[in-house]
Amino acid sequence: MTDRVNPEVVYLSLLMMGILGVVFGAGLAIASRFFQVETDPRIEAVAAALPGINCGACGFAGCDAYAAAVVKGAPPNLCVPGGQATALRVADVMGVKLEDERQEVRAVVHCQGGTDRCAPRNHYDGIEDCRAAHLVQGGPKSCDYGCLGYGTCARVCPFGAITMGPDRIPVINWDRCTGCGMCVRVCPRNLIETVPITIKHYIACSSQDRGKAVKDVCQVGCIACWVCVKVSPEGSVEKNNNLPRLVYSKGADYTAAMEKCPMHCFVAVQPPLVNARKMEHAEAVA
Repeated sequence: MTDRVNPEVVYLSLLMMGILGVVFGAGLAIASRFFQVETDPRIEAVAAALPGINCGACGFAGCDAYAAAVVKGAPPNLCVPGGQATALRVADVMGVKLEDERQEVRAVVHCQGGTDRCAPRNHYDGIEDCRAAHLVQGGPKSCDYGCLGYGTCARVCPFGAITMGPDRIPVINWDRCTGCGMCVRVCPRNLIETVPITIKHYIACSSQDRGKAVKDVCQVGCIACWVCVKVSPEGSVEKNNNLPRLVYSKGADYTAAMEKCPMHCFVAVQPPLVNARKMEHAEAVA
């Protein structure tokens, strides 16, 4: 014999659930009104003026974080990929005057020791990612400082500005590069740097070794002979341990250094076509 369910109990339970639902719903509505955080509409307007790639080159977690910071007083010209055009739009939203123009930068790779110039010391059979390869005994490259060549930088570039050459060294297209710095942050060997678009030369090496130790592993590695220091204007090349560092703020011409470098570590830069006039203007002003 089965027990019969009292209909009154069922109706009463449903009624109580309904009343509780209404009470809790009203409570949440009241709480949301009391605890509501007012959002400055300018934040959304500034965010809409930004590229929206969330690269973090501005120093903030993403475009929304930077937009909120701008409303609180951060400079309107920190968006590297957006350049001057974005800075002007952000300044217009904020109703402020853009005081100075942020210098445009592009990425360069401080290595040219590809597979034909720097042989591997062992075989790596793992994930095709520079960061993963670097974790396995420092990677398979003979040079402890050289590019591992697995294209991590090319994959993270949101503008398609990086391709891998046949020698497994990244090739950066300056006409597409915006200097956002995403490639800089993912390189496990810190081989990529953003430099002013006005430069004409850079050193394509990151080795901290010297002399025979370099020649034993790479055909184009810097041997710290310091010829570049001797033939360049005073103060335009600094000694960074066993590696020369070009002081771009000096505005020096490094043509002589490039010609005299016995290991051919200097690379001449072709400026981006879209910025050729800006370079000419910068040189004229200087």
